[in-house]
Amino acid sequence: MSRIVFLEDRCKGCRLCVEACPVHILRPSGRFNHQGYEIMEMDGQCTGCASCAVMCPDAAIRVFKSAKAKSAAEGGAA
Repeated sequence: MSRIVFLEDRCKGCRLCVEACPVHILRPSGRFNHQGYEIMEMDGQCTGCASCAVMCPDAAIRVFKSAKAKSAAEGGAA
């Protein structure tokens, strides 16, 4: 299963990732980083599309794709 990791110290709570997610699994977490910004969290199954990471202006998101998602993205059989 693909997943994303937020680098909490880099997140500024802009929520651009929330808007960019095609499956709408990102949301505010209710937790705040040391700078006082609310960080986001994943709530659902990630497809590994990396739209959130591409949209993030602070490079605060890392996407880890599952082997199945990688082979499907490359056009291979899963």
